[in-house]
Amino acid sequence: MFDLDEIYRRVQRANEQAAQTMQELKEKAEQAAPKEPEPAREEKTREDDGRRLEILGQEITPEQLAQMAEDQARLRESIQLQVAAAAAEGVQSLLQATGSEEMGLLVSALETLMLEEDEGEEDEETFEPETEEQLCALLEETMARIEALPEPDPVFYDQRDPRWQRFGVLLSGLVSTLNGHRLDGIEVEQHLPVLEQQVASLVRRSWGIGGRGELLEMIRYLSQEGYQLRYQMYAQAQDPGELMEDGDDAEERENIARTWRFVQRYRQQYGPAFLTGWDVGRAAMLARWGCYLGWITESEATGVLHHLSQRAQEELCSWRQFARSYLFGGLMWKLLCGDNPSSVSSYLGYLADAASRLIAGQEPGGEWGAFPWPARRKIGF
Repeated sequence: MFDLDEIYRRVQRANEQAAQTMQELKEKAEQAAPKEPEPAREEKTREDDGRRLEILGQEITPEQLAQMAEDQARLRESIQLQVAAAAAEGVQSLLQATGSEEMGLLVSALETLMLEEDEGEEDEETFEPETEEQLCALLEETMARIEALPEPDPVFYDQRDPRWQRFGVLLSGLVSTLNGHRLDGIEVEQHLPVLEQQVASLVRRSWGIGGRGELLEMIRYLSQEGYQLRYQMYAQAQDPGELMEDGDDAEERENIARTWRFVQRYRQQYGPAFLTGWDVGRAAMLARWGCYLGWITESEATGVLHHLSQRAQEELCSWRQFARSYLFGGLMWKLLCGDNPSSVSSYLGYLADAASRLIAGQEPGGEWGAFPWPARRKIGF
């Protein structure tokens, strides 16, 4: 987390015109926690998007609660002024003015607001056959780059080995990295009201999950059916029409046909089990989010993560393969949702960058590279 006073000082150095507003806010609440712009969605309906969730905040005293609403509104207005100024000057000049060690928070605000602006002004893009070819080529190039990264050899874990719990947490690594979550335990963030509100909003808006029952049902679906079953259905269909229902509109039918072509392209190369990483990684993140929000107990979350860990070990053999599975499943999901090609390309880029940090040990990151994948149990003597 970043200290709020540091936010003010960095913005002030970037744009002296905002100094008066920031000083007034500092005098009113030195430790007020701002409500950041809404994070970009991981899912349109019940799935997960690869955009960053920028979460900022710190301890809020009881005396400050009454002032929070006004403070947050004024801070949002101040940040928006800084974004406008930065857009006029260019981001590079802003970074030079603030210094590399101080740029993190301002870049976060810029990225979040720019993403929202880009979404609102997005040009309508259409899928053409060559576009599908380009996305598949991008997927293959990205997966090859991930496969080339070095990682430790798998290590055998006894069933009672405490490292299984750590492994289960790390299965959420891609979504956690994209959202800036902690990876040192089941808890994703500190228990502060502003953070809890943002995580709850993310789960409700991105997944359509509003409580314990829906959370457990989605985890059950991902761990028992998920995209493994969907991929199998698309692979076995002789024609995309077999997958369509009477109520599907023209756009939905086009998305189904596009996804069917994608699966048919790869069905000889990858079986349904290859989608394990995509299903398990998101289920692990949901278990951690549910525990953080109090929808399931820590014991329940630990049990879910252990079950997911066993599935991941049985079907996959390395963090590289896990990351490739997530990229593959992510592209299939994006095609089925009908997202435009630019959005799909950006999403794959976010995932690839996160996987590289987790495997290769780039700062911050390296959690996967420092924790060997559990080796499969040897059969026979």
